[in-house]
Amino acid sequence: MAIKSCGVSRDGKRVMTVEEFEEWLMKKFDADKDGRISQQELKQIIHLTGGHLATWKSKHAIRSMDSNANGFIDGDEITNLIDFAKTHLGLKIVSY
Repeated sequence: MAIKSCGVSRDGKRVMTVEEFEEWLMKKFDADKDGRISQQELKQIIHLTGGHLATWKSKHAIRSMDSNANGFIDGDEITNLIDFAKTHLGLKIVSY
């Protein structure tokens, strides 16, 4: 999926809105279309965005973001994934 407002900020991060980020996640990485991001799907996101140690980061991220301990990032936990993406995936996610 193309990211409509994608640009690059002065610090070299890709820029997209929260809505575009969520749409990108679900269309590109939610392989089973269940509306949740699994550890395997998160590993693909990390790998695609150039992250190193994708397996370790995805395990750590799921543990830290999965507040209901169901093994997935879903619902309100997407906000946690946005924070993770800003910090670890080289993305700048903005609200318009």
